[in-house]
Amino acid sequence: MANKKDLSADELSECVQDFYQNLSDRLMTHFKGSSERVERVMDEVEKYIMTRLYKSVFCPETTDDEEKDLATQNRIRALHWVDIQMLCVPVDEEIPEVSDNVVKAITDVIEMDSKRVPRDKLACITRCSKHIFSAIKITKSEPASADDFLPTLIYIVLKANPPRLQSNIQYITRFCNPSRLMTGEDGYYFTNLCCAVAFIEKLDAQSLNLDPEDFERYMSGQTSPRRPEADGGWPQVDPPTGSAASSPALTQVYQNLDLLSGMGSRQDRVLEGVQSLQRDLITWQESVEREVQEILEKYPLEIRLPAPSAIDSDNVENDRLPPPLTPQVFAG
Repeated sequence: MANKKDLSADELSECVQDFYQNLSDRLMTHFKGSSERVERVMDEVEKYIMTRLYKSVFCPETTDDEEKDLATQNRIRALHWVDIQMLCVPVDEEIPEVSDNVVKAITDVIEMDSKRVPRDKLACITRCSKHIFSAIKITKSEPASADDFLPTLIYIVLKANPPRLQSNIQYITRFCNPSRLMTGEDGYYFTNLCCAVAFIEKLDAQSLNLDPEDFERYMSGQTSPRRPEADGGWPQVDPPTGSAASSPALTQVYQNLDLLSGMGSRQDRVLEGVQSLQRDLITWQESVEREVQEILEKYPLEIRLPAPSAIDSDNVENDRLPPPLTPQVFAG
């Protein structure tokens, strides 16, 4: 593959997948049908091969993976206003344990981009999914169902906005050991991630039970479901109580809202002071110019020059000076 740089991404994938299949068949014969031992060897083979080939086959120039990454990233940014209630996510982030699991899930899905081996990227998705199931279980006090899991995974992806999401999905699809994708929990969680990304790409007003006009305004940034009050200031929020008070993240949010409220009124006072100072400066300048003009009119400036006089006219000792020397010529 190192000598076949002109191949397309699909052709590169086919080379790797053919190698996986041929080697797996030979190992199955060698280990006399022990699938567990074959899987362990294949995992190490995948790790070695894809670590060596990562730079040349991840997001290759022959594909539009990079453009898809940017489109997905911009799409998720535009959906920053979507909250838990809109997606019907059965998670209560005011519970400290739930909040911790949400943060860990976000961290895991972001960490996926730092891994080189497809199996390691899948492991990040699996850890993320398990944290999601834990958060749902703590919130509902019962095991989570598939109907609860997918909306929560969509919410986590929206909050995380993982880097190069499309490129990572394509990389796993093209170069992961197929037996891992087709069976087991890794394959199940990866399939759900693909479904979550597809849902985000097609998300519309009907999906969130919103008016189409409101949806378009939210997407364009003209307004937001949670915006400041009409008077221009941020709404006053009571401090959290009960279980909410024990969440450091939520407490910080309330403190930030209080700080924003105080900063808004302080800014108004500063602007009023600046405008008043500007008016005072203009008035002072006009008064100074007026006073100078009045003084000039009352006391006009007259420049008196002394009368011209002869040189040494004031010297009374001129008569006693010797006569000037007469030039003399000396013959050489």
